Amino acid sequence: MNKIISVLFACIFLLSCGSSTQEMTVTIENPSDFDRVAELVEIPIDNIIEKVKLSDSLVYVVKTESGEVIPSQVTYNRLLVFQPQLKAKEAKTFVITKGEPQQFEAKTYGRFITERKDDFAWENDRVAFRAYGPALIATDGPSNGFDAWYKRTNNLVIDKWYKNDLAGGESYHDDHGEGLDDYKVGRTLGAGAMAPYVNGKLWLNENFASQEVLENGPLRTTFKLTYKDLDVDGKQIAENRTISIDAGSQLSKVVEAYTIKEPMDVAAGFPKREAGDSIIHSNKGYIIYAEPASPKVEGVFLAMIFPEGMKEMVTDNTYEVTNPTSKQKSTFTHVLGVTTQQPKVPVTYYTGYGWTKFGFENLQAFEKYVENFASALKEPLVIKY
Repeated sequence: MNKIISVLFACIFLLSCGSSTQEMTVTIENPSDFDRVAELVEIPIDNIIEKVKLSDSLVYVVKTESGEVIPSQVTYNRLLVFQPQLKAKEAKTFVITKGEPQQFEAKTYGRFITERKDDFAWENDRVAFRAYGPALIATDGPSNGFDAWYKRTNNLVIDKWYKNDLAGGESYHDDHGEGLDDYKVGRTLGAGAMAPYVNGKLWLNENFASQEVLENGPLRTTFKLTYKDLDVDGKQIAENRTISIDAGSQLSKVVEAYTIKEPMDVAAGFPKREAGDSIIHSNKGYIIYAEPASPKVEGVFLAMIFPEGMKEMVTDNTYEVTNPTSKQKSTFTHVLGVTTQQPKVPVTYYTGYGWTKFGFENLQAFEKYVENFASALKEPLVIKY
């Protein structure tokens, strides 16, 4: 009799162990008093492995309480991400289990554009950007800033816009119903790139020297741009940028790393136009710059968020440069957010834009978005296992 009871207990124990490795239940809570329907929640894979062990070709699958499979992604740095789509103060429960790989609609994308002088372009279902590569220097001179492509469609457009433009058809500098590229970069930081800010001067690098895609959707695209060493006041400094963009976000995350042995001030910013612009500076760690209207576009608002705050905002950083290729002289002024990088500690910040033709009624509506974004960074979604 004792042997039978022992066998029964053993079977129950084995069954319970087996079931514990099949699924994991998590509840995600939104602690904020505003909706966070586009934001990705991040769950470390190491936390999931304890409950759900993969084998063969199986992958992690995320389901709602009703059993519906929702899009998810395992990132290069071992996070399971998905959109819980939470209203203010709302909580939802999800089940993480294992299953066959599934194809989800891509909402983020990035690519090295070898056919267009080594651009690197990236986008999501809201916004698009590009950085300039080495092949462009010979014809246009150096340009270290980010370019913004104004989208007004949820579709991914990078490949289409490049293909049509290079074929001599529809130019992406004109709006054919999906948006256009009307942003002017030149020898500036463009739409929120960063540079050392030493002795009151910006030390601009050149175009990126190499690129590496770390992951490419469906919910997050991440890539790394490496630059040649930069002379900063007589010191040689290495530089790289790791950039990621999430589905539904107006802003890209930038992790800027300089190899330094002592603290160094750095600044991210936007070129300040001559007239017709406006600036919003918040003690909550963000800057919004309203671009003046151009003959083709109006109602574009750029934004930078520094989660750790800024030392200061600078609006009078003016300099003159001569393009080594065209020999043309130009004068530029920036709106800068200044912070300090510590040795071996990269600076993380966010940069992006909003447009009145795609989701934002006016500047005030975009400022509210940025304010909520900054607040969400300080108060992450709550994960209960």
